[in-house]
Order: sequence, then C-alpha cells, then structure tokens
Amino acid sequence: MASIYEPFRMTVKPALKSKLQEFALFGYDKITEEDLWAFLVNKKWKKDKEVKLLYQIVNDVLAVKVGEYMNYATVGALKSTNFFDGEGRDELEKLL
Repeated sequence: MASIYEPFRMTVKPALKSKLQEFALFGYDKITEEDLWAFLVNKKWKKDKEVKLLYQIVNDVLAVKVGEYMNYATVGALKSTNFFDGEGRDELEKLL
C-alpha cells in the first residue's frame, strides 16, 4: 500500500539526506534513506488522515531523534524474529 506521503518523497530528499548525515555523526551510518522513510510513514505519520503541508513534512523529518528511530527499529527487529526456529527450537525442546 502506497503512502499518502509518497509524492513528497523526492521533494523532501534533501531533508532526509541531512537527517541521515546527522545520524552518521552519532555513529549510526548504517541507516538508509529507505529505513528513515519507513519510520516516518509507519510510525510518525501512521495515524494521519490528511496529508500535512510541505513545511510540516520537512519539520517532521528534521525533528526525528536517533533514539526514536532506534526504538522503532529495535521493536521491528524483535517482532520479526522468531527465537524458536533452528537452534532456538532445540533449546526450547530441551527446556520442555
């Protein structure tokens, strides 16, 4: 499903790049533009019913904190991980 914000992505690309450079200064240089955009669409703008104005979108991009993004990424990683596959399944069976 395409986001209602997708038409603005190219327009706000300089703000996205600027935010990624800021993240890199803090040592988070593995975060991609796609990752940051997914955070904005899936977390920051998830409940928005109407499209924001361009300046509001740029403000949201520039206001993202490293901690906010890392919390989102950590929760996403934990949700997608099944600890009981492979070796984890063997350990679970030993415990049971």
